[in-house]
Amino acid sequence: MADISSSPNKPQSSSIALLPLGFFLLLFIGVGSYYTMQGIDFAFYQLPAPVAALPAVVLAILLSKEKLNKAIEQFIRGVGHSDIIAMCLIYLLAGAFASVAKATGGVDATVNLGLSLLPAHLILPGIFIISAFIATAMGTSMGTIAAVAPVALGLAQAAGMDLALTAGVVLSGAMFGDNLSIISDTTIAATRSQGCRMSDKFKENIRIALPAALVALVIFGFSSVVTTAPVAETVQWLKVLPYIVILILAVSGVNVFVVLTLGIVLAGGIGLFDGESAYSFTQYGKDIYAGFGNMQEIFLLSLLIGGISEMMRLQGGLAFLTQSIQRMIARFSARHHGEQNLRASELGIAGLVSLTNACTANNTVAIIVAGRVAKELAQENGVTPRRSASLLDIFSCVIQGVLPYGAQALLLGSVFALSPLDVVAHSYYCFFLAISALIAIGLKRVKPASLQTVKE
Repeated sequence: MADISSSPNKPQSSSIALLPLGFFLLLFIGVGSYYTMQGIDFAFYQLPAPVAALPAVVLAILLSKEKLNKAIEQFIRGVGHSDIIAMCLIYLLAGAFASVAKATGGVDATVNLGLSLLPAHLILPGIFIISAFIATAMGTSMGTIAAVAPVALGLAQAAGMDLALTAGVVLSGAMFGDNLSIISDTTIAATRSQGCRMSDKFKENIRIALPAALVALVIFGFSSVVTTAPVAETVQWLKVLPYIVILILAVSGVNVFVVLTLGIVLAGGIGLFDGESAYSFTQYGKDIYAGFGNMQEIFLLSLLIGGISEMMRLQGGLAFLTQSIQRMIARFSARHHGEQNLRASELGIAGLVSLTNACTANNTVAIIVAGRVAKELAQENGVTPRRSASLLDIFSCVIQGVLPYGAQALLLGSVFALSPLDVVAHSYYCFFLAISALIAIGLKRVKPASLQTVKE
């Protein structure tokens, strides 16, 4: 993956460069909160997020010290970053698959299968486990959400369950699996930047992530309150086939673009060749395009956030964050020693990647940007490479799972027709993961790297 943090000239540190992101959040969350207090339905849709991002784009360009044409060119470079384009393509394919599968009866058939297999009190834990399993196999939370969200929505509607809670369960499971997967971009970025083995990072991670997942499962189990008794009908296995194929391919580690494309082809083919259906090629094309249209808002917002993030990086906003963390740790280390410095360094690594993730809205990019400074902090204060890699991955996962303008929350909000704030408010696993990680930092006695007997 391309390194968005590399540049011929290192940008000067500047807190002012962070203003565009703050301006966007003030508009988006502020206006949405105001309309919520007024009791207006769909309060966070009164000012569409891409529109709220436009003033932030203008501010970012105005803050640039470059000439206007150069500043716009830098913004466009961020919009066209490979990670941003990849996310947008996943949005389009996910939207198309969900639209076609719904039109051809695939979603309804799969929901019916889920109702026949899962007891009512285990629907939410079941969704969490399925999401976690797929995300671990695929190494991508986005691909997992694209595959699971439509079925989870159907299950929630059939059982009369809380839609926001169900969306939070999908997000929780997807982030759990993505965080632990050895083929995830975040795992690869964290282990490479810190110089440790994936197996060591996994062992360190699982000790922190598993307790959080178990607590989340218990909460989801008690929250599986069914208001409408769902009735399972005869399962139409042919219409379930696209989802079965997607799950098998996902577990096999097939590229997410291939998985979603085959899902679209299979779902449409079943509709076209179903003798009892009047589905046509014309309708097939319209449904694909309708799916694209359903992703318009998050598509545009992701492009704009990508451009704003690049402008903040070039103007020194991310450099300001990293240098501020380094200075804080240095001041603390001057007055303390030993285990206190170890804990302070670990908290510094956690805070650095968290703040960077909040600015970039991309957990992989956040790890890449924060990785070099995190490694320096770890080496200076005796934090082992596997520990620093684990902290980078965990806290980037936590922040990505609670960002209302993050790709995962936006995709779920689009599928469930909810405000992304409603989605992240129910991302319980991410909240418990943060608590578990902070407890691990506070309680565990970490030996200096020089005393480690295990080769990193």
